[in-house]
Amino acid sequence: MMQRSLVLGCLVPVVLAGAMQAQGTKLWSVDRYDAMERGTADGVAIRSDGRLEAGPAKSQVYDSGKSYAWSLASDRSGNAYLGLGGSTAGSGVVMRVAADGKAEKILETKELAVQALAVAPDGSVLAATSPDGKVYRVPAGAASGTVIFDPATTEEKPKYLWGLATGKNGDVYVAAGAPAAVYRVPANGGKAEVLLKTTDQHIRCLLMAPDGTLWAGSDGAGVIYRIDTKVAGAKPFAAYAASRREITSLAMDESGNVYAAGVGAKGSVPLPPLPVTGNVGITVTFAQPGSSSAAGSNTLIPEGSEIYRIAKDGTPLRLLSMKDDVVYALIFRNGALLAATGNRGRIYRVDIATPGQFTDVSHLDAAQGMAFAVTRDSLLVATSNSGKLFRLSDAAAKESTYTSEVLDTQVFSKWGRVETRAEGDPQSYELWVRSGNVPSPLMGWSEWTRIGSDGAVTAPPGRYAQWKAVFHSGAAAGIDAVGLNYLPRNVAPMVDEIVVQPGARIAQGSGAPQNTTVQVAFPQPAGATPVMSFQPDANVAPLTAQKDKNSVTARWLAHDDNGDELIFAVWYRGVGEKNWRLLKDKISERFYSFDSSLLPDGGYELKVVASDAPVHTDSEALQGERVSPVFVVDTTPPVPGALTATLVPGSAGSKQKIHATLEASDATSPIAHAEYSIDAGPWQYLEPVGQVSDSRTERYDFTAEIPQTTTPVADAKEHVIAVRVYDRYENMAAVKAVVR
Repeated sequence: MMQRSLVLGCLVPVVLAGAMQAQGTKLWSVDRYDAMERGTADGVAIRSDGRLEAGPAKSQVYDSGKSYAWSLASDRSGNAYLGLGGSTAGSGVVMRVAADGKAEKILETKELAVQALAVAPDGSVLAATSPDGKVYRVPAGAASGTVIFDPATTEEKPKYLWGLATGKNGDVYVAAGAPAAVYRVPANGGKAEVLLKTTDQHIRCLLMAPDGTLWAGSDGAGVIYRIDTKVAGAKPFAAYAASRREITSLAMDESGNVYAAGVGAKGSVPLPPLPVTGNVGITVTFAQPGSSSAAGSNTLIPEGSEIYRIAKDGTPLRLLSMKDDVVYALIFRNGALLAATGNRGRIYRVDIATPGQFTDVSHLDAAQGMAFAVTRDSLLVATSNSGKLFRLSDAAAKESTYTSEVLDTQVFSKWGRVETRAEGDPQSYELWVRSGNVPSPLMGWSEWTRIGSDGAVTAPPGRYAQWKAVFHSGAAAGIDAVGLNYLPRNVAPMVDEIVVQPGARIAQGSGAPQNTTVQVAFPQPAGATPVMSFQPDANVAPLTAQKDKNSVTARWLAHDDNGDELIFAVWYRGVGEKNWRLLKDKISERFYSFDSSLLPDGGYELKVVASDAPVHTDSEALQGERVSPVFVVDTTPPVPGALTATLVPGSAGSKQKIHATLEASDATSPIAHAEYSIDAGPWQYLEPVGQVSDSRTERYDFTAEIPQTTTPVADAKEHVIAVRVYDRYENMAAVKAVVR
């Protein structure tokens, strides 16, 4: 008999077997970042591993009524200074915004936009404008400013001013572009000095370190320079050449590590060249920075962004790659690196200890997060499209809510239990569900109904459903996964990655025939692209495995930026256990198959540890690790009870029928479905008493017609009924009864 083949394009831990049933109960599970981010978060942070947790409280401080806020600074009194502009119908403006949101204009310029702001040691506000801009100084408490730097008076005559920094002695440092240069303007107002000239297009950002080192990021070659401002005539040093063309922002932590954001691919020109005329007969062309163009046109940069760390000893490291976000600003606060991005208006917290990990901490009501500033107990964020000022509190939101995307079951469905995987106090959050029969929940849906400790859903049956999680003040809990069981009405049938596939073993030798293979592939989110992107790797191709009910196959994707040879170790632990136990070490392949009999039935996690030890000494070898989603080992079939069957008379003129009852239980997973056969006839699908098959014990009570006998028997009143019961992982047990 031909065996069916199975191709798994996306593996869903714990719930895969039940979700694959062509008929019966299905499970909608949300447990990955790409699925979580499609929901709506209000005061809820989403980690890159898919966990929901309480996020910072967010509030709108000020709405400028304009499209663009390019820059932001704050003073010791908690006042914010917002640099606006960018519209051809207006001019650059600086607004002073008090903590209570009251705003007043302190500077209006003839130039188009205020691209940079800084507060000097004496409390005065510095503002740099573009294009054909100047640097203005507004004394503390004043409502007008004076020009302290005019690029037109310099030999280079740059067209754009992009960044500002101040020294402890009051000197002002200016980042310029078209052409690229860094100037020092003495505190006493003397002649500006050129500290750095490059062949790049622009110097996009500046950072003054506490020790007087000035850091500068360029656009064009994506180079990060450092300059010792304490030494007269110090030569700039190129500390790092990024893989991106534009360095949009710089930040520094308490240890002196520098963080940088890079945007756009080298060699690409986002806008037509801008002509800038120098000496007679010589024309030099410059392109506007890609990030500025993306904010102005509200479009994405196809190449995305990267975030780097330059350690205090100069060692560079790429911390994160972001495919669909443009990083406009970085800041290090309270031990965390934060990134303001567009064009989806997200604030991310970047894990500086584990490259590739991040947390989506806040969604702004604007397209771009443009700039950061700090106050005593909060973080201020300036945005564009539209131009607003938001406050992110250092404290968690008092009441935070996450609302999932809408589930479309395609047909009218009955709801079963909600399954939740979470950590922390279950009393610190609540789960709610609502349902409807139209796509939009804004009209015609049920009210929200709270989910109790048993997971029961009281929302009325329908085609669509949605859940939400509400975290209470001070909640320390985290939600890793939420699954909703549902039973569609019967109609015509229709890692990073660590992948764990029960019931599969990697084929040895020439492999198994096509019709007995399983494809173990990495998850590919449908309809969404995760924030983090990876370099292409030949190891992501599907891997052929043999079906083997008593085996488990783990597969992982790993890479080394040095190109080092890697070895791997695989560890395991049961859900709820603390200690990891070694399964296998010194693995050179990127997969491992093992007998499931090594593990008792239950839920487990695998941890894969990668090491570059093959090409390094023990003292220099480094390790990286990742934990898989939870998977279930279940090789034990259900235990059916006694099958009780009796003959019952049919209605007038009809044949006799068989009435049968049965109870079946499973120690590990819910009963998935059952089927019955009478007198070796065809197997018929059987529903439990409650219809929804979602518990480890199910009871069946049914009446079935007796099929016409095809082989004569001695006693026509004797019949045999058989029932097969399957758990969620296709383990089967059968029981029969003779009816006379």
